[in-house]
Amino acid sequence: MENAFIESFNGRLRDECLNVHQFLSLEAARAIIETWRLDYNQRRPHSSLGHLTPNEFLKQCQVNQTVEAALCSG
Repeated sequence: MENAFIESFNGRLRDECLNVHQFLSLEAARAIIETWRLDYNQRRPHSSLGHLTPNEFLKQCQVNQTVEAALCSG
């Protein structure tokens, strides 16, 4: 299952970033890819994550784990 997520990410990176831009230098490539990565993780909702961004989903999981740990220890 995990491989499917990686393949999906790699396909999106290729289709939305690598195939769209012509990188004139390594520094330019790093900057453009980082901008795309930030958008992917911080601004773009993902249907597979309940229409949350990956960052929002991670925060929600961390809150849930904290609540579960408190309930189990109390």
